Amino acid sequence: MTKPLLIEVGVEELPAIPFLKELPNIEKKYTKVLESNALLCEFEFYYTPRRLVLWHPEFPLSQEDKEEEFFGAPISIAYKDGVPTPAAVGFAKKCGTTIENLQTANKGGKEVLYFKHITHGEESVKFIGTIVETFLKSLNFGKSMRWGSSHEHFIRPIRWIGCMLGHEIVKFRAFDLESSNQSYPHRHVSYAPFSYDFAGEYFDKLKDHGVMLFSDKRREKILADFDAIEANHNLSIEKDSDLLNEVVAITEHPRALLGSFDEEFLRLPPEVIMTSMKEHQRYFPVFKEGTLTNHFIVVSNAICDNYDLIVSGNEKVLRARLSDALFFYDNDLKNGLDFSGLKDVVFLDGLGTVFDKTMREKSVADYLYEKYLDKLTAENPTKEKLQDLLNRSVLFAKADLLSEMVYEFTELQGLMGYYYAKAAGEDALVYRAIKEQYLPNSEDSELPSTIFSSIIALANKLDSVLALFSINRIPTGTKDPYALRRAVNGIIKIVLEYRLAFDIDKDIDALAKHYKSFDVNGLKQFFLERINQFFDVNASVIQAVLSSGERDIVTLSLKIKALSQIVKAEGFQDSFSTFKRVANIIKNLTLEDLDIETALLQQEEEKNLYARFIAVRNEDYTLYEEKLDALFSLKPEIDAFFDNVMVNVEDASLKRNRQNLIASIYSEFKSIADIKEISV
Repeated sequence: MTKPLLIEVGVEELPAIPFLKELPNIEKKYTKVLESNALLCEFEFYYTPRRLVLWHPEFPLSQEDKEEEFFGAPISIAYKDGVPTPAAVGFAKKCGTTIENLQTANKGGKEVLYFKHITHGEESVKFIGTIVETFLKSLNFGKSMRWGSSHEHFIRPIRWIGCMLGHEIVKFRAFDLESSNQSYPHRHVSYAPFSYDFAGEYFDKLKDHGVMLFSDKRREKILADFDAIEANHNLSIEKDSDLLNEVVAITEHPRALLGSFDEEFLRLPPEVIMTSMKEHQRYFPVFKEGTLTNHFIVVSNAICDNYDLIVSGNEKVLRARLSDALFFYDNDLKNGLDFSGLKDVVFLDGLGTVFDKTMREKSVADYLYEKYLDKLTAENPTKEKLQDLLNRSVLFAKADLLSEMVYEFTELQGLMGYYYAKAAGEDALVYRAIKEQYLPNSEDSELPSTIFSSIIALANKLDSVLALFSINRIPTGTKDPYALRRAVNGIIKIVLEYRLAFDIDKDIDALAKHYKSFDVNGLKQFFLERINQFFDVNASVIQAVLSSGERDIVTLSLKIKALSQIVKAEGFQDSFSTFKRVANIIKNLTLEDLDIETALLQQEEEKNLYARFIAVRNEDYTLYEEKLDALFSLKPEIDAFFDNVMVNVEDASLKRNRQNLIASIYSEFKSIADIKEISV
């Protein structure tokens, strides 16, 4: 038997960002609570900023009966001369019953003691209050609060709890509240509660009281308003998905409205205006023919006949913010970029000031300049004094941290430096590098647009990793407060994008000399762990390439991709046993002095294998795939060798010669990957 169950938890307005972070976990956590109470069933979860709603179209009225079977000792052991033995007594005690209630059953061809216990499910209404309370306490929004005289805590005060099972109010007390059949309308409709007599009636009444419960419907309404505004005004709205999710989460009755601001503020960099809109006010920027306009979209949660006051109020708020931004911007332009003040800005305890970091980055950039000079000059054939331009880029890269604009809008660091350096007449290479110094800064982020900018970005990331490792600020488990894993991923992406040779062993050793002594091998291992996570291929393929001793990131990538393609090919698994045998035969041999004396090649099969191997080894290959294909093509000759030639013969010279032939093939593989590490 089932009935519809409605649970509504009414709260003061939920903050969007922490709620949205927990949103993917909410249904999983509720499912877990239902399972623990043996009442798992289908449900739907809905939300607005003022309510969390759980709807069960068919909620079981009781738990299912639970049947348990117990098998004991054979009858011959359980009874002696018709008298129960300790084995029978112990079994009865284990089953929670008496000897008289035990039965027998056939198991494994023997008659044994048997007992079946049926636990009848209890009425589900007894558990609903516990389910609600346990579920709410399982939610993690980061910070929580207490309110009034209550000892409970939640992200925001809980003001009412509604719970109806069919036509029946489910009575319980949680968070110092008594459950009821009452809910509250949209604030602009009324502050008085309304009641509902049936679980399903709740949805109609909520709609009648100005609340759009379903988040997908609120999203559709907002996007429909966007479309109408775009069509009526010939404008284009930037539909930022994260911002849209926030707006959906903070509205119960959304309506998109078009506002505007003075054109004078368009003198600000577009990113400043958009940051003021999106980050601070949750406004959507508006464009025309790809250019930012002096309009914005605010999504109102109000219900009224005239929205002019709402538009003008939001225009006033934005005007104040943009006025401040314009004041900061003009002051910063007047003062210009100056990095000397960075000496007074602490970077991190143990690592000095931001100016100290700048000097360390300069040392790294100088090293990378020498390493990539050929690529730099090929990219900038008409530029002179590239190293001087690199130095200026590094010196001014963090200077905008001293600006009023970045003090107010910290997310614009680097970007404001770009505008200020450009206004000061710096070379395009310099101001572009300042803008791109933090790239890539996320999983889907763009990369620096040039090798010149890449050197500045690499210097920033390499110094951060080296410096933090030098003071033992190393990521542990899931904790990575300084985003060093992201920094190394960024380094890998940049060097692969521009084919910049970077040897994890040699280059880290060279750069680490500029830092106080630390566990350099630990840092190298950290890079290798990132390599293992970076490539989406068979993990043993990555390990095989790493085991070859290769440490240049670009070459590692090429070898991993080449080997992965071959390992994934149809039929590889069937043929690979041959090469596993090659690896097994030489596992106790060193790969040095692998001379092969042709005079000692006696049998036709070893002569054929030697001839084919020499031909393969002497061939020139453009791609690693080509060389691997050629080496794996030796399979027929290797099989014939193993089938017809004895390696472990008594003649030591002959044995060593045959071992050297197989070891030479293995060694040639190992120049790309250690085949014994491959698992298929």
